[in-house]
Amino acid sequence: MSNEASFLTITVDKSHIITIGERLYEQSIELIRELVNNGYDADATRVDVTVSDKEIVIADNGEGMDIDGLKQYFNVGSSEKLRNPKSPGFGRDRIGQFGIGKFASLAAASRFEVTTQKGIFAARVVFDKARWIEAGDSWKIPLTLLDRDTQRGDGTIVRLVGLKRAFKPEDVIQRIAEGVPIRARDFAVYVNRYRVTSRMLAGNRIPVMDGTPYGIIHGEIVILPAYRASKEDMGIEIKVKGVTVRRELFDMVSWGKAATRIRGEINADFLPLTSDRSGFIEDSPEYRSFFKVMEKIIAEVGKAYKQLASERENRSVNRAVKEALQRIHNALLLNPEFSPFGVVPLAEEGIQGTGETGVEITSKKKEENEINVEDVGAMPPSDSDEVDSTVAAEGEKPKKQCKPSLKIATPNAVVKRLKFGDAGVTCCLDHLGEDGPECITEGTIIYINRDHPLYRREARKKDAHILNIARLITQEISLMKDPANPREAYNRQSKLLRDAFKEVDDKISRRKKGKS
Repeated sequence: MSNEASFLTITVDKSHIITIGERLYEQSIELIRELVNNGYDADATRVDVTVSDKEIVIADNGEGMDIDGLKQYFNVGSSEKLRNPKSPGFGRDRIGQFGIGKFASLAAASRFEVTTQKGIFAARVVFDKARWIEAGDSWKIPLTLLDRDTQRGDGTIVRLVGLKRAFKPEDVIQRIAEGVPIRARDFAVYVNRYRVTSRMLAGNRIPVMDGTPYGIIHGEIVILPAYRASKEDMGIEIKVKGVTVRRELFDMVSWGKAATRIRGEINADFLPLTSDRSGFIEDSPEYRSFFKVMEKIIAEVGKAYKQLASERENRSVNRAVKEALQRIHNALLLNPEFSPFGVVPLAEEGIQGTGETGVEITSKKKEENEINVEDVGAMPPSDSDEVDSTVAAEGEKPKKQCKPSLKIATPNAVVKRLKFGDAGVTCCLDHLGEDGPECITEGTIIYINRDHPLYRREARKKDAHILNIARLITQEISLMKDPANPREAYNRQSKLLRDAFKEVDDKISRRKKGKS
């Protein structure tokens, strides 16, 4: 056997190249995104995409290509962008990597045309799938030199002809918005003359800026309003070099419906990508560091979400308790003997009296027929002492009676004080736990448990919510009048509730009569 060196000829079936491209770009719409990003890498300031039934055209005003550039462009698996990761003009981080997209395009179209010019050089390359495969072992692609188009200037036009499937312009716009750095300076993309812009989401915006040993994490997370919640496009877009690689839910998978309100974009250019650019190499120190930081960020988003949910719930509770107190006030005016608050002087400025019960009303609120309901918020009232002049003997100092101290369990408690002359009752709607009492009273402070299963059920509907709060407050007021006789107290409560909602019952009756 000869010791002379011999060589093996390595051949690659052309169909395999197309198959590999198809697998890298399972959705052919990804090809359009890749071609637009080629324009970005070439320092284009504008890329125009035209989508029709017969063809798709991607035209950019980048630096264009000369003969060496075209050879590099059609070099399978070229490492040019890895060797030169920055564009020469704007210093952009180049996105394209594998150089196999043009072969994959033949899975979506029968012909791929590239027309380019740079300086005095202009040419067109026609890449016809059927003819290329028929050529057997030949890898030659026909190139035609052209006269330079002085009006257009430098740049490249890619045309996909003979489409094998229809492309909707709205789908192309969405994919470009996600997969192209459209927020970059000096760069714009148009689809059928419509400029592609990033989505502006309404809601509570949370800016993100954090660091890892491998690079910066930055972006924004948005908590959408409840009416905008949707299962579509759930999660946070993770971008590398301005391109969305995939959406992540992180720990939000356990949030239930709350996760449908979270959107956002996070940029982490240091993350290593899989070969098909559809995911990350999760078993890498970069990704593990990124994930650890994101867990902390998502925990902060969870706290912000709970705070927003509490604020929204508190607005509903505020409206409900105010109307309930208004109705209870009206019922007490009709039944002054049920009042536990004693006699109120009549004919004083800002005082309205009926029988034994008076309710303090400012002149403005008197005109509006509203009660004097003070919004105490989440701060406990002062522990100042009240003087009980009725028990002071002549010549003696009046004894002091301490007001009960308001105890608030959570910062989200809703507190309202209803004044009857110099007296009144304080209503505190707070979170006391599912196993806590439905309602308790300490002195003149009524605590209503917002965690009680019955309260939570009734709070789902506005009218039931108001009625339930009124039921609990009238129950406690009735017991204040005569705590030793609960049976009489419940009878008084029944009468107060009936009078409090008499107007509502009358409206329902009139509505039923009208229908009949």
